[in-house]
Amino acid sequence: MISRKKLPRPLSADAMALIARRFAVLSEPMRLRLLHALFAGEKSVNELVALTGGTQTNVSRHLQTLTHAHMLTRRKEGLQVFYAISDPSIFQLCELVCGSLEKQFSRQADVFAR
Repeated sequence: MISRKKLPRPLSADAMALIARRFAVLSEPMRLRLLHALFAGEKSVNELVALTGGTQTNVSRHLQTLTHAHMLTRRKEGLQVFYAISDPSIFQLCELVCGSLEKQFSRQADVFAR
């Protein structure tokens, strides 16, 4: 028998809209690449451009979106700007989603292996 976890608390329409916006910010692959690059720690914009293969303009635009969503912090040192993950729940969310996808693909691979 499958055990049921505690049901989520009821949410207002405003709360649902905030949650949807949060997921919308994370729905862009470049933003996910940037977050992934920042898992190891703070990086400059130039480092993030090199790691993600994006253009400086594109990377900067996505970094701004992530910063406005309070997922990243921004620090300026001279002419360089550095970014870091400010919301530790991002690590947990990524692990949860990656783990779920890994299980799903593993089950699908098992079906084809039979």
